[in-house]
Amino acid sequence: MKKLAAIILSIVMIFGMFGICGYAETEKPFYLVLGDSIAYGSGITNSKEACYGKIVADTNGYDYANHSVPGHTTTNLINRLKDETVIADLEKADIISISIGGNDFLMSNLIDLMFDSIVLGDHSEFDRIADGFYANFCEIIDIINSHNSDAVILMQTLYNPQSGYLRAPYQQGADRINAAIERYNAENPGEIVIVDVASALGDDIVNYADDEIHPSAQGNEIIANVILDKLEELEFGSNTSPVIAEKGVDIEIPVVFTMSLRLAGNLFHIISVIYGFFVGILAYFNN
Repeated sequence: MKKLAAIILSIVMIFGMFGICGYAETEKPFYLVLGDSIAYGSGITNSKEACYGKIVADTNGYDYANHSVPGHTTTNLINRLKDETVIADLEKADIISISIGGNDFLMSNLIDLMFDSIVLGDHSEFDRIADGFYANFCEIIDIINSHNSDAVILMQTLYNPQSGYLRAPYQQGADRINAAIERYNAENPGEIVIVDVASALGDDIVNYADDEIHPSAQGNEIIANVILDKLEELEFGSNTSPVIAEKGVDIEIPVVFTMSLRLAGNLFHIISVIYGFFVGILAYFNN
């Protein structure tokens, strides 16, 4: 009887081990995307099915949630992280992608910022906004860590989608956001992993939507690719060629939308030339 009981117990244990192994094999990493319209996929009409977060999840077979909101600033994201649904996903996330910071500038009276930058060469307001971004970003990471200190946090750099006279003021903003991200990484080693989206997208216009703000369908695929490369480096995935379950469809924006900003940039440039001319004359006579 003892031998029979031992045999039965051994068989039960063996099947139990197979059951545990089977469960482990089906458990998927949870991938959470947070941030603004870039992370939401506002440059494509079918954002839920074709944004870069969905591409990354489909490629590596992750469970996935995207809680990004178009127009959100770092202040908005801090408040978003208090939502119970977001907290629940934070607590189970293995990987968290964040895109945030661009709206800290875009929602801070862009016309005044462009005027100060292009006409006056004054970037003090850019510095003030960047300081606010840094303080908020520190709080964002602290909140995430309070719910989940084990997740890998991927922080994306901010790109510059503009051309012409608008490119310089936009670059002032992007440079300051990216410098703040680098500063945080230097002061808090191991807390975040920087994903250089800015370099990956570059200045090729086909990577950007008609609104000249958000990544196009191709841009989303490029972002997915650079994230997949980083995840392979971190041993969170082995697939680096994006799996496109549904091709992204670029938004179509009336030319008048982008033309107005472009005209503002051109106008400010003309004013800067006139302003510089009179400043030069005054300096000449004062000497």
